Amino acid sequence: MNMREIQRMQQEMQRKLAKMQEELESSQFTGTAGGGAVTITMNGKFEMSSVKIDPEAFNAEDIAELEVMVLAAARDAFNKANEVQERLASNVTGGMRIPGLF
Repeated sequence: MNMREIQRMQQEMQRKLAKMQEELESSQFTGTAGGGAVTITMNGKFEMSSVKIDPEAFNAEDIAELEVMVLAAARDAFNKANEVQERLASNVTGGMRIPGLF
C-alpha cells in the first residue's frame, strides 16, 4: 500500500465519519419509563430536547418515584443514542475499534 492509497483511505474515512455525524445530529432518540409515564427525547449529540410527564400517573406524594423515572427515561434515551452511534462507527471503520473515535 503506497502513500497515495493511504491518503485516499483516510479521506474516505473522514467523509464517512462526517456523514455519520450529520446523521446522528439529526436523529432523535426517545427513552421511556413507567410504561410511558415519563418520556425523554434527545438527539445524537446527547442533548435533551423534551421531557414529557403524564400528570395522571403521579400525585404530589410520588415525587421520589417521578425523579427515579425521569432518570430511567434519560438513561434509556442515552443508551439508544449510544447504541446507534457505536453501530454507525463500526460500519464506518469496518468493525475496527479506533481509540478516541467514540
